[in-house]
Amino acid sequence: MKKILFIFIFASIVGCKENLSGKTNPKETAKTEFVWEAANLYFLLTDRFNNGDTSNDINFDRTRETGKLRGFEGGDIKGITQKIEEGYFTKLGINAIWMTPIVEQIHGGTDEGTGLSYGFHGYWAKDWTKIDPNYGTKEDLKELVKVAHKNGIRVVLDAVINHTGPVTEKDPVWPNDWVRTEPQCTYDNYEHTVSCALVKNLPDIKTESNENVALPPQLVAKWKEEGRYEQEVAELDAFFERTGYPRAPRFYIIKWLTDYITEFGIDGYRVDTVKHTEEFVWQEFRKECDFAFAEYKKNNADKVLDNNGFYLVGEVYNYAISHGKAFDFGDKKVNYFDKAFNSLINFELKWNVKQLKAKEVFYKYDSILSGNLKNYGIMNYLTSHDDGQPFDKERSMPFKTATMLLLTPGTSQVYYGDESARDLTIEGTIGDATLRSFMNWSDINNNKETQKILTHWQKLGQFRAKHPAVGAGKHTLISDKNGLTFSRVRNDDKVIIGIDMFENKIDIKVSSIFKNGDELRDAYSNQKVKVKDGKVHFVSEFNVVLLEKNKI
Repeated sequence: MKKILFIFIFASIVGCKENLSGKTNPKETAKTEFVWEAANLYFLLTDRFNNGDTSNDINFDRTRETGKLRGFEGGDIKGITQKIEEGYFTKLGINAIWMTPIVEQIHGGTDEGTGLSYGFHGYWAKDWTKIDPNYGTKEDLKELVKVAHKNGIRVVLDAVINHTGPVTEKDPVWPNDWVRTEPQCTYDNYEHTVSCALVKNLPDIKTESNENVALPPQLVAKWKEEGRYEQEVAELDAFFERTGYPRAPRFYIIKWLTDYITEFGIDGYRVDTVKHTEEFVWQEFRKECDFAFAEYKKNNADKVLDNNGFYLVGEVYNYAISHGKAFDFGDKKVNYFDKAFNSLINFELKWNVKQLKAKEVFYKYDSILSGNLKNYGIMNYLTSHDDGQPFDKERSMPFKTATMLLLTPGTSQVYYGDESARDLTIEGTIGDATLRSFMNWSDINNNKETQKILTHWQKLGQFRAKHPAVGAGKHTLISDKNGLTFSRVRNDDKVIIGIDMFENKIDIKVSSIFKNGDELRDAYSNQKVKVKDGKVHFVSEFNVVLLEKNKI
């Protein structure tokens, strides 16, 4: 590799020690400030990450042959918990996990030109009140949240209010006072993006309606067969009596989704298809999420992690940080932040990294986040589950992917397999299926090159998780000569970063952060250095250096 990237991170934060083994002292974890704006979040498809329980791999006779990577493959909640317990996420510096939806999916399959597909991805809801047995049970989810929180990891579930699952021979359409099946969205203005079916055979919830509606008959029959009809109805009665909301479709779903907060203590929701639903729906959802989270904290004081509120991050497809607060439909601009979302997914970073220098990317993001988006956040990604144009589809730049994703201001979203260069070009797949292969654990365990890539992600990730200034600190340029150096400062957490074309003999100015005589530690090579004449001078065998103030 002719072009070598060097990273120098100099940090000072009270009460934490770097631990490259991935094991974390709970007392140290408690002293590290957690802010969602700086979180290092791991996004995984529940069915494609790790199979912790092979006994639940087949349910509802989902046995027909599917298109390539279009069926359930065995990943489940227990598999995620297993990897938390093994320390996989801690070693990667992950402090939040976002899982695709775990509610019960349609029982049948559908073929819309991609080969038969089942709802392995979780976005085809049949019953919001129950966890799909392919993913696991309520007990499994309770254990996952418990283990995650014990390890300083927040849990983010995925919320869908916009639509039900497709209609199949096993899954009848919901009543017409609940859903519309046409027209199909054309996306050329606000109305044609909101009041329409997202795609063919994906019934659209009438989220604009305030009319009282009865429960869908298929749901009533299902609940009676499962012996929980009376309980579900009693809970709905209590919800509508407390809130005074009409029994309109969206409020049923909001009730069902917020139950996961009060029952399991999840920390946030990533919300699907936000721009396809009226913006007032998300303000209502915010209100009920906040209420549910407060109830959970009140009833589970011993399980409260911190004073952070409930986290909502929205998927407004093609939203870019350059838009600021307002997404433009062409005929209407909508602000999804105020009174609704903490953050929106940023679809722009992959283009910025391709088109701009790192210096320009960092400056731009800091300027917007400390300006128009002050007190809000964005979630950066370079690979995702439904973006057919990822930053590095060929996985030829896994080191640069890590460096730019983890060092750019904002929340970082690591897509499962980013850290292990999981193949994104699977032969025989159609559409986004190529992005959704099973996690490449064999490469991680056996391939030395994969292990080198993973180590790079781990060291950057751990440092980012330990120092929230990296993602949410004030960015200040120090020098762009002989490499790019800059500082990030958040309260007492101070970081200096240098990247690009340094040699092993390190000579870098650090006087804006550290004083002469300060002892620093390079977490990458595990050696100590002292500040002299406002600089650090040392030799490292590695092309990446991570320095922090050494703790005695």
